Amino acid sequence: MSERLTPGDTAPAFTLPDADGNDVSLADHKGRKVIVYFYPAALTPGCTKQACDFTDNLDLLAEAGYDVIGVSPDKPEKLAKFREKENLKVTLVGDPAKETLEAYGAYGEKKLYGKTVTGVIRSTVVVDEEGKVAHAFYNVKATGHVAKIIKDLKI
Repeated sequence: MSERLTPGDTAPAFTLPDADGNDVSLADHKGRKVIVYFYPAALTPGCTKQACDFTDNLDLLAEAGYDVIGVSPDKPEKLAKFREKENLKVTLVGDPAKETLEAYGAYGEKKLYGKTVTGVIRSTVVVDEEGKVAHAFYNVKATGHVAKIIKDLKI
């Protein structure tokens, strides 16, 4: 089971392929605040709702100085289908090896329909301009989560 991050921790560095196969690194965003959100799978109802919520609020978040990166274990080809089908504007990256998911505490045991399973724990980590964790939210709900983040970050 991976350790959860807490405010003040250094956010683990990552470089992952986006929907077009281009590398996206956390380091590319140094000097900007980044919302890194982790979701189980592209093209599923809850994950679609969450990605659409982030897309709908992208301008508001960008104006407040936040970039948004969505991370799932999906391959770039599936992310590209997801982006096209849902008209997503948020940056989506794939972590099939699950190393970044584990580094962020977003992969491990969770309850699913009353059973304990191992998988992606829907989570959001807000990284500040210096690469430190400002907020870490775990076991979040897909619906209403973006509104809660906007409220918590006082945007």
